Amino acid sequence: MHQPTTQARPSLYYRYQIFQPWLPSAHPAQDRKKVVIVGSGPAGMVAALELARLGVPSVILSSEQQVSQGSRAIVFTRRSMEILQQVGVAERMTENGLPWRFGNSYYRGQRVFRMEAPHDPDDRFFPMLNIQQQFMEQYLLETCQASPLIDFRWGNKVTQVAQDSELARVSVDTPEGPYTLETDWLIAADGGRSEIRAAMNLKMEGSSYEGFFVIADIRIDLPLPTERLAYFDPDWNPGNTILMHREPHGIWRVDYQLPPGETPEEALRPESLKQRIDAQLAMIGHAGVPWEMDWNSVYSARNLTLPDYVQGRVLFTGDAAHLLPIFGVRGANTAFQDAQSLAWHLAFVVKGLASKKLLANHSRERVGAAREIIAEAGKSTRFMAPPSPGFRLLRDAVLSLSLTEAFVRPLYHWRTSRPHEYADSALNSLGDDNALFQSGPAHGAPPQNICLGSNDFLLDHLGGGFDLLYFTQAATIPESLQQVVTAIRARGVPLKIIAIGNTERVAGADLTLADADGHFRQRYGVSTSGAAYLLRPDQHVCARWLTLDANRLQAALNIALPQS
Repeated sequence: MHQPTTQARPSLYYRYQIFQPWLPSAHPAQDRKKVVIVGSGPAGMVAALELARLGVPSVILSSEQQVSQGSRAIVFTRRSMEILQQVGVAERMTENGLPWRFGNSYYRGQRVFRMEAPHDPDDRFFPMLNIQQQFMEQYLLETCQASPLIDFRWGNKVTQVAQDSELARVSVDTPEGPYTLETDWLIAADGGRSEIRAAMNLKMEGSSYEGFFVIADIRIDLPLPTERLAYFDPDWNPGNTILMHREPHGIWRVDYQLPPGETPEEALRPESLKQRIDAQLAMIGHAGVPWEMDWNSVYSARNLTLPDYVQGRVLFTGDAAHLLPIFGVRGANTAFQDAQSLAWHLAFVVKGLASKKLLANHSRERVGAAREIIAEAGKSTRFMAPPSPGFRLLRDAVLSLSLTEAFVRPLYHWRTSRPHEYADSALNSLGDDNALFQSGPAHGAPPQNICLGSNDFLLDHLGGGFDLLYFTQAATIPESLQQVVTAIRARGVPLKIIAIGNTERVAGADLTLADADGHFRQRYGVSTSGAAYLLRPDQHVCARWLTLDANRLQAALNIALPQS
């Protein structure tokens, strides 16, 4: 019988709530579900919210009875905030988080590189936002609880999974005993130690790095701005790297690499933690400032992915699908993109709007994203934690040269998380004008946000299905285009027409956005009326035209929604 802890996790700044478990005796016999999601972390909850937004109900099973402990994922990118905006929690994240855009790298007491993340008036969100994961989970949870299409079940641990060609069947244990749940589709979002992945004996591809990093959340008053701080080869931890991030509520996150051979148990002894944090504070000129430990843990860097996220009726997402280095804020930020992608692909299959080819496309796209991240993050990881004497020699040479030679300093700049561009997606239109555009978001890219006015941006108006951005000065959307849109909507496909350019409402459009100064057209590489972009439900571009007609729009929709 599953007995999750009912003692609230300790914290200096966050009051954990214990939720009542879902018990089978308090509910009628369970009918077959459309979607069951195992795991209530960022990937699981975002997937549920996106499915709900597209009208698909789901059940979330959480083995715990409270949100996760500690800062864990603390840095959220602009693209993540744009995804979280779609599921309704970006405003609370912004209100309570700490935005930032600069990073500093230090070597031997000297700042040798300062990173500046781009930010312009068309961006609603800062490049980065720091907030502890339990706040993010709380916001997602409360939004899930407000949805009539999400059945959230605390204290429900999946103990067994079976499947055939028609359904998946999960055995669930609760504080009063087991029950069985059948579902058309099972989403495995049960984290890096996925028991579903292990039970199905699925092997991940890639490599793991030796060595461990300690995470320590401490409460301390430091007179420093919210910027990323990285210290290479400090005297108190020679050859290794330390990261520091300011968090809300007076908390600082300190990540430091352990010397070779030291075990996690040794590293997490209170005296070891105190000695090292005191040494770090002394090194940055704040020796003796009082601090309190809130939470600590140990992690290692891994570069692993399943080769296919679709395993029959079981769909893997987030850390259950891959294990990526956190350097460059890859963890939860990648999970959001995974979950958003999975949700819309699955929703369209569940609703009969496309064939299962759509799920195969999701897997190809996200496995490709994971492999791209592995290649990029591997460079950062090798710089942060050189895996061999050769890499260490090269890293140390860069560090030494950076004290006097400016040309090597950009090597400190590791690439942070960014949205994968599905340039080779099977959903991209082959007969459009993508290759003829001189600028603007290309095939597979997310849209460029546009500031439309005070607290008003393009992405505020997207979501829920396909979006057709149609550039026009005319008073009416061409009748032939409207006929295609009417026909696709009659099949149940959500498609919104946004007319761009005219100051007056354009007949036939769901929304008209004026572009009096041509700024919108310039950012999208459009010079004449009749051009258009087609965005998928995850907002990525799947077609764009310098001149759109009904046949081309129909062809693009046929490609984006495979029927066989």
